[in-house]
Amino acid sequence: MEVKMNNSKNVQLFGLPAETGRWFYVLLGLLVLLCLGTVYSWSIFRKPLESLFNINATQSLLPFTVLLVVFAILMPITGFYINKLGVRLITVIGGIVMGMGYILSSLASNITTLVITYGVIAGAGVGIVYGVPLAVTAKWFPDQKGLAVGLTVIGFGLSPLITAPLAKTLIGSYGVLFTFMILGSIFTVIVLTVATTLKLPPKEWKPVTYNPPLTSALERATETAMVKSRSFYSLWFCYTIGTFVGLSAIGISSPVAEEIIKLDATTAAFAVSLFAIFNGVGRPLFGWLTDKFQPKGAAITSYVLILIGSIIMLSANEGQIISYVVAFSLFWLSLGGWLAIAPTATLTFFNPDNYAQNYGIVFTAYGVGALLGTLVAGQLRDLFGSYTLAFYPMAGLAIAGIIVAEFTLHYHSRQIHV
Repeated sequence: MEVKMNNSKNVQLFGLPAETGRWFYVLLGLLVLLCLGTVYSWSIFRKPLESLFNINATQSLLPFTVLLVVFAILMPITGFYINKLGVRLITVIGGIVMGMGYILSSLASNITTLVITYGVIAGAGVGIVYGVPLAVTAKWFPDQKGLAVGLTVIGFGLSPLITAPLAKTLIGSYGVLFTFMILGSIFTVIVLTVATTLKLPPKEWKPVTYNPPLTSALERATETAMVKSRSFYSLWFCYTIGTFVGLSAIGISSPVAEEIIKLDATTAAFAVSLFAIFNGVGRPLFGWLTDKFQPKGAAITSYVLILIGSIIMLSANEGQIISYVVAFSLFWLSLGGWLAIAPTATLTFFNPDNYAQNYGIVFTAYGVGALLGTLVAGQLRDLFGSYTLAFYPMAGLAIAGIIVAEFTLHYHSRQIHV
């Protein structure tokens, strides 16, 4: 899709004025992230894989954990190549790599192979592609960055609403391994198709009614390194906590339903789809909250919800379906929130011209939270025979997050030391 400009700098997208046409990038980005977000349906794959490969809970989490870590490592690296290679080429490369990872996973004969094909290869593809729709949307929406980015990443959060029941059906009909083949083929076609439409706005373009704050723009223009700022470390730590809890919960959603609440596998899969709605809603909701109340207010809100959910699950027992649904809805909502809070805070605190690179570095917190969160949850289950103990560290981290956000999560205008 070409971006057209006339002599009066009237930018057009998809045959419409840019301020209207730019919303298509939100929808297309959402579609791409819907494919990538299938990783959040991993809990549906775990029980079939545990039976197929005769592995334990920690082992069945490994492909998911490795994928999240590789995802978080590749995301910042990709950010530094967006301007050099272009958003289309990067999306094509990432889409092909991700598809190859899924397809090769269908040939896995053991968990080690699956860690490589799904965790490393598919994870690399997800990491390459993920930041591109966000960068495109952020560039086209300087006036509504929180809402637009939140609406774009809603695809990643809503993915299990579609892919969890789809995966469950495919696994029942074709087996868990061939399901990877089917999903990988579909996702590759979708991502490559969307890639042909992506483009960043001309540097001089901005919405007609948008006037950036002069003071903050001048301050941010003098920044030489985001990593020298106190705001970066505060945001990174808070993001790590949010993803630690959220990804721990996502990885154990289905097993907790089956082992603690005693739901059957089909009902557990349906519950994961329900939680995906909250994950998706959390992104525009917390994007809006971040725009309105600043990152600190949105962060504290998410931690309070996490704390409530943890307390509920610490006392949950067999048959307490409402407690389970409420608690995990809050966990998924909060994780969705952080996928909007963090990119919006990055745009707010640091030079928006360097957004792709900056958010890539901030996103490493996601990888650390994913690695620690999923490993802790699996280890506690294997050591003590129950997932219940996993909610103690979640509650403690939520309290720590509230304290850190309250006192440190804000922009420091004189924070750079050169």
